[in-house]
Amino acid sequence: MRLSRPTLGSVPLAALVAAYLLLLTNRTFWAKGLAYFSGHEAQLAALGLGLFLLLLAALTTLSMKYVVKPVLIALILVSAAASHFVDTYGFLIDCDMIANVALTSSAEAGNLMTPGFLLHMALFGLLPACLVALVRVRHRTFWGKFRQNSLVVFPSIAATLAIVLAFYPGFASTFRGHRDLLASLNPSAPLIAAVKYARMRIGERDYVAAPLGLDARAGARPGLLTASARRPVVTVLVVGETARSVEFGLNGYSRDTTPELAGRGVVSFTDVSSCGTSTAVSVPCMFSNLGRANYSDGGARSVENVLDVLTHAGIDVRWIDNDTGAYHVADRVPYAFLPESNDPRFCEGGECHDEILTERLKAELATVTKDTVIVLHQLGSHGPAYHERYPTAFERFAPACRTAEFADCTREEIVNAYDNTILYTDHVLAQAIDALAARPDLESAMLYVSDHGESLGENGLYLHAMPYFLAPSTQTTVPMIAWLSPSFAADRGIDAACLQAGRGASLSHDNLFHSLIGLANVSTAVYDEGLDAFASCRRAPPTGPHVAALPGAAS
Repeated sequence: MRLSRPTLGSVPLAALVAAYLLLLTNRTFWAKGLAYFSGHEAQLAALGLGLFLLLLAALTTLSMKYVVKPVLIALILVSAAASHFVDTYGFLIDCDMIANVALTSSAEAGNLMTPGFLLHMALFGLLPACLVALVRVRHRTFWGKFRQNSLVVFPSIAATLAIVLAFYPGFASTFRGHRDLLASLNPSAPLIAAVKYARMRIGERDYVAAPLGLDARAGARPGLLTASARRPVVTVLVVGETARSVEFGLNGYSRDTTPELAGRGVVSFTDVSSCGTSTAVSVPCMFSNLGRANYSDGGARSVENVLDVLTHAGIDVRWIDNDTGAYHVADRVPYAFLPESNDPRFCEGGECHDEILTERLKAELATVTKDTVIVLHQLGSHGPAYHERYPTAFERFAPACRTAEFADCTREEIVNAYDNTILYTDHVLAQAIDALAARPDLESAMLYVSDHGESLGENGLYLHAMPYFLAPSTQTTVPMIAWLSPSFAADRGIDAACLQAGRGASLSHDNLFHSLIGLANVSTAVYDEGLDAFASCRRAPPTGPHVAALPGAAS
């Protein structure tokens, strides 16, 4: 017996889908709305009605034959996926988040495909999408559809405008004070973000990096005739991933998450701000001289970065990656992507523990013949599968969450797993220092700074990539640690005691560009001594012109 399919007109179907999207894929939006409109629930109800009418008008406009079903199904699936991540982790889906998704590795993407996500997609995505596909849509002739749709679209828009005018003062003050409200609305927020990201990627084809720092030269070294001064100088920059400054024992955390670094004579700076809340923003920003206030993806792509300036000075620059890439920062320097090695000692499932970096560092040091800067890009503490970021031997804080499904763990277990990642980072950094210290034929230094922080359940937020203006300090305050060999400190004239005394100075990713140039002892007009985190403790600063960088750069 053949089953009969239900039949609906295109407008009723659009109305049903609009109501479904607004009411059942926007739990976070409504929860925020109830909080922000507390005492003014009538305004929230009016806002909901206006959003429904506006969405109905948009879907009715697209209710053409052969178009309406694919559009409705796509919107249902997008809203279902977005609602899971917004409701579960508390973050907003903006252009930076879309960039993170597009640029993430398959292994990291797999960590997000949890049983909870799949169940959510089945119930809120696939099931209603199948119902839409099952419905037989009754279409009118062209002019009949035009008349019918016009009777829905134009009155809906007019009613929406009337609602906005009637409640404008309340809407304006709420939206101005709580910009995250509409930014959590599905499906508009993810669609707008996707369009912005697509426009950004299309524009990338036209980017050509303008030269920067072509005047860069290696500065004079004190005691040039001494044997020690003729040794190659190696600066290792470790770019951390998702490390919270507050979780470092060196910075006063109640847990001893940094026992090895504590015995290495490092300086841990305690007040360092990130340029962004995601890797896709922070990494290119920290290597540019634009500063957070002036940073844009296009701006950074349109001009060379600090690695290019160092190269112009004749320094050997190398990038060794164990994360998701260099985000075009290393386009013009030698680059190695370690997960491709599938080294069984460190790698499994397309990801590698960070000790693969220190193993590679030892090999790189064996090939150093001149002044060199080596960038090591960590996988670090990237979530939500924190337990996969460290070997089981480093699971000191227990019980630790052993899944990427946070709903299956207590907050204490999630924090335990995260703290174990910091403990492992402590070990990796200590290994890097030991590798440098074991080479007395080199003058060496290590600088570590994370790209951004992480939320671990504070105020219901998890992970990172919140818009900067909304992000809590746990996502924007990052650890920065320096280690200088005695010969490096002497050659650069840096007073280690002075650095320790100034570890609480307010710094940011804006300082990295100029600090690297200063540590490398490079003379160039694009160097700003005022933004060099080490300059105030340098008894004999690098020679040559030191003038301000681009206007607006600040620490």
